[in-house]
Amino acid sequence: MRLSTKSRYGLRALFDIAYNCGTMPAQIQDISRRQQISPRYLEQIFQNLKRAGILKSKRGPQGGYCLAKKPEEITVLDVLCATELDVLLVDCTGTTPKKRKRKSDCPFEGQCVTQTVWEEATTLLNTLFSGITLQTLCQRGLEMGIKKEQDHRFMYYI
Repeated sequence: MRLSTKSRYGLRALFDIAYNCGTMPAQIQDISRRQQISPRYLEQIFQNLKRAGILKSKRGPQGGYCLAKKPEEITVLDVLCATELDVLLVDCTGTTPKKRKRKSDCPFEGQCVTQTVWEEATTLLNTLFSGITLQTLCQRGLEMGIKKEQDHRFMYYI
């Protein structure tokens, strides 16, 4: 399985929002700058994440993007399912919400011992991905010493 940039960048962007902004809306320009991802590409990725109910947007001067759920409720698997066609190691190993049935053009369908290996590996990966949340990544970011950047629009000086 090779993850697309949509998945990798989407997860980085969601981490950025959770880590730097918390419940406040994040501007796409700020996420783009911090994560070095094109704002136009982020907009495309964010459309998938909004459709999946992971992200929401708010218009206006105090607007931007924010998480639709708490960071501890959003898993890596949620992000992968929102951005990838499927989360399978090989095409012949199962169904996903976006792929209802297996490819049946394999001449070894039902007689392939290696198919069971790929099914087990896919199950293990999905279990791993569903056990890692944005909150987990935020904790890892703190442990790694990643500096938080507060959005200057929301800082008030006394």
